[in-house]
Amino acid sequence: MLKKILIANRGEIASRVIRTCKKMNIISVAVYSKADEDAPFVKEADEAYLLGGPRAQESYLDAEKIISIAKASGCDGIHPGYGFLSENSSFAKKCTEEGIIFIGPSHDVIDMMGKKIEARKTMEKAGLPLVPGISRPLANVDEAALLAEKMGYPVMLKASSGGGGIGMQAVHHEEELRKAFEGNKKRAEMFFGDGAMFLEKFITSPRHIEIQVLADTFGNTIYLWERECSIQRRNQKVVEEAPSSFLDAETRKKMGEAAVQAAKAIGYSNAGTIEFLVDSDKNFYFLEMNTRLQVEHPVTEEITGLDLVEQQIRLASGERLELKQEDVQLNGHAIEVRIYAEDPKTFFPSPGKITSLSLPEGERIRHELAVHGSSTVSHFYDPMIAKLIVSAENRYEAIQALKNALDQYEIQGVKTNIPMLRDVISHEAFKNGDTTTSFVNDYYLGIKI
Repeated sequence: MLKKILIANRGEIASRVIRTCKKMNIISVAVYSKADEDAPFVKEADEAYLLGGPRAQESYLDAEKIISIAKASGCDGIHPGYGFLSENSSFAKKCTEEGIIFIGPSHDVIDMMGKKIEARKTMEKAGLPLVPGISRPLANVDEAALLAEKMGYPVMLKASSGGGGIGMQAVHHEEELRKAFEGNKKRAEMFFGDGAMFLEKFITSPRHIEIQVLADTFGNTIYLWERECSIQRRNQKVVEEAPSSFLDAETRKKMGEAAVQAAKAIGYSNAGTIEFLVDSDKNFYFLEMNTRLQVEHPVTEEITGLDLVEQQIRLASGERLELKQEDVQLNGHAIEVRIYAEDPKTFFPSPGKITSLSLPEGERIRHELAVHGSSTVSHFYDPMIAKLIVSAENRYEAIQALKNALDQYEIQGVKTNIPMLRDVISHEAFKNGDTTTSFVNDYYLGIKI
């Protein structure tokens, strides 16, 4: 078992990993930027070391500095959280070369799944259904226009690397495609160092449903049910729930088994997520694999009773997966909302100083916080500042509990998306389970695509 873990991340996920480390009597080491000197996770860790300046490139993306601190402080493991270096295969490889356990899959698997085009090819060989499209980079915008015409608009233009909706755009005609191509290519190059673009057919109003898997190095792999993540803005999730109200038992089992099949096909180990698009007839298509812990992992923990960070640490330590598929029980319903410091109408970030923070309390209310009552929300990072998770016996009760909790949630000093979240979960379409990826455009912004 690992004895001392450095958390190569910040904010609420750093606090989350530290919490499990304390439970497992593992020494936790935080690293932080100048902008995060006063952040809660810095004080919660057993040890904390300054990385550098406020920009990510000066701190949380400085792989050499992070590994140097891990070695100097005697860490035998690094947990990457999500974002930053979590899906950087070179970082994972360097950890291994330096004798430090990377808490995640092997670097070659990360590399294989980190490029969406390569992932498409791999999953096609593994027998998973794919969204119609191409499995190679586009040569230029002229080729993109030619292929889009053959596929039929609308199409989805995608960057091969990265995530978070960056480099991704639905386009509905050639003029829009030509305008979108160079901009998304440049954004992908800037954020991920890779401007490769490809095309898929745009599936109208699908659901975004993902399957959580756990796998050890002995060939044992299980799935932990699904998460519905269809409520999104700018292709980024804001409301997640488990289980999905849309899936029946047969489709749930098929998707779970397909996810296990995918993980086994690439020799996956540790925690990972297979993401699918699901159409109105419950046909599902492989979207991508996230080779890390997901932001929305708490809803899976709430319905299974498992600590996914603990599972990650145990699996990375070389332990055999103790759970069998039949051991994984589905209990109740859980919903998570991501709370952002942003304008609830424009979704533009709203950095600044928090002057007051009042949280709802309750037996089945869970908070994952990146801030306290006098924190400064920096413009250097993603504006997500907290997650609110509620669980109940069923979906109806979970929605009611979430509504009550959001009504009591108060943050002063910065704008937040709480008004938007209240509107979303109060809408009849949401209550009825009509949660497709077009929900925010259709019902909140009133933009029909």
